[in-house]
Amino acid sequence: MGCAVETPRQWGVLWRQLLVCLLLRASLAAGHAAMSKEEKTQLRVQVLEMFDHAFGNYMQHAYPADELMPLTCRGRIRGQEPSRGDVDDALGKFSLTLIDTLDTLVVLNRTQEFEDAVRKVINDVNLDNDIVVSVFETNIRVLGGLLGGHSVAIMLKEKGELMLWYNDELLHMAKELGYKLLPAFNTTSGLPYPRVNLKFGVGRPEARTGTETDTCTACAGTLILEFAALSRFTGIAIFEQHARKALDFIWEKRQRSSNLVGVTINIHTGDWVRKDSGVGAGIDSYYEYLLKAYVLLGDDNYLERFNTHYDAIMRYISQPPLLLDVHIHKPMLTARTWMDSLLAFFPGLQVLKGDIRPAIETHEMLYQVIKKHNFLPEAFTTDFRVHWAQHPLRPEFAESTYFLYKATGDPYYLEVGKTIIENLNKYARVPCGFAAVKDVRTGSHEDRMDSFFLAEMFKYLYLLFSEREDLNFDIEDYIFTTEAHLLPLWLSTANHTQVKKNKTTQYTELDDSNFDWSCPNTQILFRNDPLYAQSIREPLKNVVDKNCPRTTSRLDEISGSGNRPPLRARDFMASNPEHLDILKKMGVSLIHLKDGRVQLVQHANQAASSIDAEDGLRFMQEMIELSSQQQKEQQLPPRAVQIVSHPFYGRVVLTAGPAQFGMDLSKNIAGCRGFVAKAEPYSGCSEVTNSDVVKGKIALMQRGQCMFAEKARNVQKSGAIGGIVIDDNEGSSSDTAPLFQMAGDGKNTDDITIPMLFLFSKEGNIILDAIREYQEVEVLLSDKAKDRDLEGENGEQKSVENDSQKQILKEQSIPQEELVNTKDSEGDSSPISQFDALHSSLRDLSHNPTNGDLSPKVKQPDGEDNQKSVEKSKTLSETPEESKNERWDSKVQPIESILADWKEDIEAFEMMEKDEL
Repeated sequence: MGCAVETPRQWGVLWRQLLVCLLLRASLAAGHAAMSKEEKTQLRVQVLEMFDHAFGNYMQHAYPADELMPLTCRGRIRGQEPSRGDVDDALGKFSLTLIDTLDTLVVLNRTQEFEDAVRKVINDVNLDNDIVVSVFETNIRVLGGLLGGHSVAIMLKEKGELMLWYNDELLHMAKELGYKLLPAFNTTSGLPYPRVNLKFGVGRPEARTGTETDTCTACAGTLILEFAALSRFTGIAIFEQHARKALDFIWEKRQRSSNLVGVTINIHTGDWVRKDSGVGAGIDSYYEYLLKAYVLLGDDNYLERFNTHYDAIMRYISQPPLLLDVHIHKPMLTARTWMDSLLAFFPGLQVLKGDIRPAIETHEMLYQVIKKHNFLPEAFTTDFRVHWAQHPLRPEFAESTYFLYKATGDPYYLEVGKTIIENLNKYARVPCGFAAVKDVRTGSHEDRMDSFFLAEMFKYLYLLFSEREDLNFDIEDYIFTTEAHLLPLWLSTANHTQVKKNKTTQYTELDDSNFDWSCPNTQILFRNDPLYAQSIREPLKNVVDKNCPRTTSRLDEISGSGNRPPLRARDFMASNPEHLDILKKMGVSLIHLKDGRVQLVQHANQAASSIDAEDGLRFMQEMIELSSQQQKEQQLPPRAVQIVSHPFYGRVVLTAGPAQFGMDLSKNIAGCRGFVAKAEPYSGCSEVTNSDVVKGKIALMQRGQCMFAEKARNVQKSGAIGGIVIDDNEGSSSDTAPLFQMAGDGKNTDDITIPMLFLFSKEGNIILDAIREYQEVEVLLSDKAKDRDLEGENGEQKSVENDSQKQILKEQSIPQEELVNTKDSEGDSSPISQFDALHSSLRDLSHNPTNGDLSPKVKQPDGEDNQKSVEKSKTLSETPEESKNERWDSKVQPIESILADWKEDIEAFEMMEKDEL
């Protein structure tokens, strides 16, 4: 298997986690033995018993309430319990759990209970309540539940044994509910309002809804199956038309260069409110419904749209086994370092797509998280720690397990299902049902049993352990909605002439492979060859625990062979041709990307031998451990390089990356002040030859060829009082890369006592250009920028020695602006305009030259040196308050000359801003 991993050149966190996916064992373990028919039967019976326990307690203690509260053995009635915010929008006083469970009863052969439940729904449920509900949740749970119940009811009636009295009552209720949801679509865009009042619609004062501006992509894009089915069942085209219009609008608003969609969209303007994109919460079922709409409705446009999005997902979001959110405008930049549990549905969707390999990989990663925590946390980090500890008994992982078993026939997935059953009984079962887990780390419970637990979890588990003869109908004749409701495939030919087909244009040109195997017949996909799935899964067996045991030692394997010990990660140098040859022999490739980043790609099957392949895997693991060690060190804030000599007088402050070694500038308020000088050799990777020039000064060095700590030791030995490393990647700047920390070399760095800082190429060139023009350039390396020398600008001389002796410690608070992310009103991360911060600094400076400040911003560079990312880089800017306690020798220079140097940059930023908008 091959897996791309990011080196530390851009995302210190990301690349470590991606490396994890390369952990392999030297040989594949023996295949899983097929589960006996008797054991499958026992597990299927156990699923029935668990369902009876959950459903029976709902009917006994909660009905006609929407949900069961399993800890207190009573029903949850909206308005009578403390509000849970948006979670309660699913509750509409319409016996939610009963409706959501209707077709599950038939799948589980509880047909008599189904007939009784249908009668209760017809006689007891009221859809005309004065209550505000979620359009999305009501559609997938209630409308879908009614349609799923109708689908299996007419199937049973056609068999002539049950439901002979049924006369489409559930369909009539579905139509009534459909009309109650239609007012939500009264927008110019066609996107629905997120909420609707069942009695009064939207917009009216008594409706108490209709003023919202935003909705999630999944909320607006997960309507087509239920609404189209309602149209096909009834012959009333308006429902499908509205759902199609919403999908059309989202498609047109996709980010055209990446073909991704954001999480939240303005329902009136179509502007993306949250521009992060993934396959989890907020977007998940939008992608699901595009593919399933093609299956159910027979419209090729839906398949083309899905494939266009899927190509983007696999290009930017899927980094097996991880699925990482990205920014739609900058898809190479990850938007967060954690994943949510809702993405567990995606492997199942990939089965429907026919892309099995990444489905197996992601599923295996999720399963290992479950084995570690018993359940899948609501969110977990990319290094598999708990981010949100809740688990509301979500069924998505069971769903993907079922579909992967259907696709591969691998009995391994039966064992996975068995684990799910055991964990539910052991950790979630309570006397009155099954309780959601409040914290997977402690096993504490929450008084909650959502309707989807009955609608989906038991349905998928029962089907997982069932043979065809165990079901009273052919499940292959139906498609599952996102709530696992059953809609018959014959709807593709029902009333389809009354609905205008989509006319989709401007597709991205894709490889033909994107259209292969869509909606495959799983019975022939892999000829039920379990070894296929096993061969993909085995390399990921230790992805969570990061444990790769060995049965024999490397020294035993190479004894007598004359081979040298394997290359260690701590010794690796990307500029060393011999090291690159060793990597190639181990099946590891070094790839330089167009944006300056580097990828390490490991293909075990391309190694020279099995021993070399394992050496390569160990090398990658060492890289993980080396980076993990650095991650444990304290996060350091950015530092400042302030040019204090003529003609800058402290106006130019360059944000610098800190070092994890050397003088701690946060504990030395005076900082390190001195003139700068270029070290020879400029790389700083060997003994400095111009010690007489560097001694007593701050040495300038170029990045590359050796570790940062080695550079620091060399210039310190030459007598330098500090060091600045300038990026060797020409053109790198704070405009395009996040700030990072210079890490050590894995050895003890206590011997390094001088301060070390890092500048990107653009910021470093400001100092180099100043040297060429003014020869003598003095800088201050500090924790944060100091006040400008106003007296120095007026020509008054003050010695540096006198300043140092006085050690006036008056420091001003430094306003800081986040560069990479800022928090919007809802607490979500969103990109901030990089132009505004710089432009405002220049504008203030031009209006008030005595109080202004120019603060170029520094992000993360590219290079071979080991490094560590700072997740949120800051822009340091100087306070306007004047201080006469720190003075710098110089002459006055008009500020216009400094502004002129930045005119070109301002214009460039303006163009970038226009392009971004």
